[in-house]
Amino acid sequence: MRILIVEDEVSLADAVTAILKKEQYFVDTVYDGKDGYDYAVSDIYDLILLDIMLPRMNGLDMLKAIREQGISTPVMLLTARTEVNDKIKGLDCGADDYLTKPFNKGELLARVRALTRRKGEIPTNELSFDDIVLNQSTYELSCGSLCVKLGAKEFKIMQMLMFAPKNIISKDEFIEKIWGYESEAEYNSIEVYISFLRKKLGAIKSGIQIKASRGVGYYLEENKE
Repeated sequence: MRILIVEDEVSLADAVTAILKKEQYFVDTVYDGKDGYDYAVSDIYDLILLDIMLPRMNGLDMLKAIREQGISTPVMLLTARTEVNDKIKGLDCGADDYLTKPFNKGELLARVRALTRRKGEIPTNELSFDDIVLNQSTYELSCGSLCVKLGAKEFKIMQMLMFAPKNIISKDEFIEKIWGYESEAEYNSIEVYISFLRKKLGAIKSGIQIKASRGVGYYLEENKE
């Protein structure tokens, strides 16, 4: 299961991220509504935890915007607001649940389980696309009976590509999610790891190709034979 947290209180966002990762969820965390919207419309998440009071775009505006884009991902609002009218407004905007800060860890996890069950998906440690399978526990990429181990950054790049295989992922997004917002990593760092991954795909005799969209980013293309 992959969860998006949109929360501008960094200490809280980091604490919730740690709680969820300990429960084996895959978590992306952003700190304003505009970035939250950009991540959410990728439609790769099983659940979004969303604060209301956010910079750049408030949570309710973000929620309405993603619903208008046809994103049906369950959304749980995390907010300090306790007034009934605020809760009603949030639910009317398309939220599926509402948890008031401060909240209990156990209650948070119970609500997360309830909302992800509601989506009707079963957690899995594997991602697959065409002839390849990525084991998210062992970092192994396989094609048929052939298998290769990925390094940490290779794994994260391949994981991002396989979550939305036909979408172009920009070099900036790779750097932000893998190296971090404050990183001084350059584009050629991405190119080096993409080269490693292409060689490993060849080693396991996969027909999948990592294609470059010039000046934009990378995406996966399945075997067309």
